[in-house]
Amino acid sequence: MELLHGLKPRSIGPAGMSGRVTAIDVVLKNPDIIYAGTASGGLWQSTSGGIAWKPIFDEQPLAAIGAVAVNQAIPDIIWVGTGEGNPRNSQSSGNGVYKSLDGGKTWQHLGLENTRNIHRLLLDPVNPAVAYVAAQGSAWGESAERGIYKTVDGGKTWRKVLFVNNKTGAADLVMDPANPNKLIAAMWEYRRWPWFFKSGGPGSGLYLSYDGGENWEKRTDKDGLPAGELGRIGLAIARNNPTIVYALVEAKKNALYRSDDGGFKWRKVSEKNIGNRPFYYADIYVDPSNENRIYNLFGVVSKSEDGGRTFSTLISWDKVHPDHHAWWIHPDDPDFMIDGNDGGLAITRDRGKTWRFVENLPLAQFYHINVDMEIPYNIYGGMQDNGSWRGPSQTWRSGGIRNSYWEEVSFGDGFDVVPDPADANYGYSMWQGGNLLRYDLLTGQSRYIRPLDPEGGKLRFNWNAGIAADPFDQKALYYGSQYLHKSTDRGETWQT
Repeated sequence: MELLHGLKPRSIGPAGMSGRVTAIDVVLKNPDIIYAGTASGGLWQSTSGGIAWKPIFDEQPLAAIGAVAVNQAIPDIIWVGTGEGNPRNSQSSGNGVYKSLDGGKTWQHLGLENTRNIHRLLLDPVNPAVAYVAAQGSAWGESAERGIYKTVDGGKTWRKVLFVNNKTGAADLVMDPANPNKLIAAMWEYRRWPWFFKSGGPGSGLYLSYDGGENWEKRTDKDGLPAGELGRIGLAIARNNPTIVYALVEAKKNALYRSDDGGFKWRKVSEKNIGNRPFYYADIYVDPSNENRIYNLFGVVSKSEDGGRTFSTLISWDKVHPDHHAWWIHPDDPDFMIDGNDGGLAITRDRGKTWRFVENLPLAQFYHINVDMEIPYNIYGGMQDNGSWRGPSQTWRSGGIRNSYWEEVSFGDGFDVVPDPADANYGYSMWQGGNLLRYDLLTGQSRYIRPLDPEGGKLRFNWNAGIAADPFDQKALYYGSQYLHKSTDRGETWQT
């Protein structure tokens, strides 16, 4: 390690895409200062309204951010909850809460190490020493370190104020803007295995507190919520009329619910066009000046102007990168919004009519890296929801490696790329669910070559399947389902 101590990494690309953004907050006194938390790329700060960015969390032992909150009274104070709160296959875990007193120059670790995944962190606007953490806990097993935590001394000590059981964490938490002692919490029983995910159980539900979390009341189907086991719930409270609360509820029939009395009684307002995969998408937001204007984040972003009864698409698949997880609305200027998605960050100043994509945030989540035997060698990599790419390790031109030198070899959630050891113009690229293609860089053509079960059965592939070239036989390629497959003719035929 001493030999490598003086070496510094440099970014070689690809640019033009970014990576998954999970949390956003902005300094209201100076909205040019923006903070973006990312799934596995740390915390970034812009002081130029999103033009230039710098990483401010790189010295910490992890890079998975689930929540970020700025103390608006003293905006140099920033709180961060680590561990992404969207428990998909690619989720990264954290080790608790961090706090900066100097705008991100230095950080203090405030504990809660075993909460693993924090999706929401709220600050009391009246008492800056009070903060709340909504801890999902580990997705991979039961643990006691989950629920709602509260500090009254700026993070020196924490107390668990809402706990259901070792299977149930906190999916969301909102605070009444007119009364910081009123809280509404969404609790979520869930579990992930390498091969399966279970969302929902008897531990899930909605809870209200009127005394800063000291006491909680559970809302049930008797109050208008759906009967039976619930899954993940996303919450939003209207800033201009806090008696109106929305809940996006995963149940036997997923639906949007609304309360007009601050969360006591609920009624279903819509079960159409509210999104899919609620374990992954469960974030809704209300326009701070219009309690009937709702933004719903999932593969696209939809908008309702009538309190959730109907929705139209605000951000389509081709307008901004899909799969949306973070959203910020200026409380005094609702035309100013920021969207965080699997492809990075986008900013609008006209309530979504036009968007500016932030192209200089290097956040891509690479699943695999590979190289070929060319001189100079080329680098290959597959990225979460941003495809698989090939680019040079160096160039003879002045200015270094340019983005135009990179080539996309396949799309989707890019995983492993295996260049043909005999001819790097050919190669094999995989995307989610075991899909496999062979590409030809000379012609630009590609061919789908995933093997079939010779017995006529169904092959089972991992989300991130296994592929390898034989180091001793340039013609041999291996691919894994529940069986091992081998091809010696570039995927035209397979032996199982």
